Amino acid sequence: MNSSRRSFIQQTALALAGSTVLSRSLFAAASIQHITGIQLYTVRDDMKKDPLATLNALAEMGYQYVEHANYVNRKFYGYSATEFKKILEGHGMKMLSGHTVMGKDHWGESKQQFTDAWKYTVDDAATVGQQFVISPSFDESRRKTFDDIKRYMDVFNKSGELCKRSGMRFGYHNHNFEFNESLNGQKVYDIILQYTDPSLVVQQLDMGNLYGTGANAYEIVKQHPGRFISMHVKDEIKSAKGEMNDGYDSTILGTGVANTKAIIDLGKKTGGTLHFIIEQESYQGRTPLECSKEDLKVMKSWGY
Repeated sequence: MNSSRRSFIQQTALALAGSTVLSRSLFAAASIQHITGIQLYTVRDDMKKDPLATLNALAEMGYQYVEHANYVNRKFYGYSATEFKKILEGHGMKMLSGHTVMGKDHWGESKQQFTDAWKYTVDDAATVGQQFVISPSFDESRRKTFDDIKRYMDVFNKSGELCKRSGMRFGYHNHNFEFNESLNGQKVYDIILQYTDPSLVVQQLDMGNLYGTGANAYEIVKQHPGRFISMHVKDEIKSAKGEMNDGYDSTILGTGVANTKAIIDLGKKTGGTLHFIIEQESYQGRTPLECSKEDLKVMKSWGY
């Protein structure tokens, strides 16, 4: 880490250290703006085949922001953090968030500290230009009992402190188990919200993943104003099996049953949402890139 970057991180950390609430000034300090982006899992096969051509295609559609779902051996889609940042810049793009599961190998129980693997994850995220380091899910062993999950939420908070020192924030992204599983009479998602510090742990609400559980994303945002700094924007249709084994698949925005526009409008108005990340995982006979183009067109028609 060079001295200029170290100085920047130290200055940013000092600027953020006094904040204990989810405030507008915190976001302003981190230069976070309302953005519309795409989760690259939407075009996962294309990224695997030819990441440069895929990014070029997305850029030509008008996408300026992407969110990764591939960080392996300290590389994003086969490129180092420095290399991938240059590639994105060459396409007029930024990657302000990314998904890396904070797994069992990232926290040492005996020493009660993060392993080098997680520290590298955070450092590389800072290098590539992320504002949020988001864990999509966490290990089943961490949620066997109420006390287990409560303890692990403290690790979430500690990860928030670690990210904060690099000028970023830690985040959590839901799937569906958080709404299907309960401990001590509380839904796992409610426990997560209760025991994570909003100033340290961002919530990225995936409105599609929870749809088949019967949970109501609109009501969740309404009940927890200011908690959902990022959203995965999805629409849903009935399916024989479903992406989450729940009878629903994601589809072109505005063509399904998920009340998507109302949810993102509420997120922008009272939910604290600043990042609107398009994700579509099923395509109903169209190509992922065709769907990505149509989804962005719909978002623009909605004013995003």
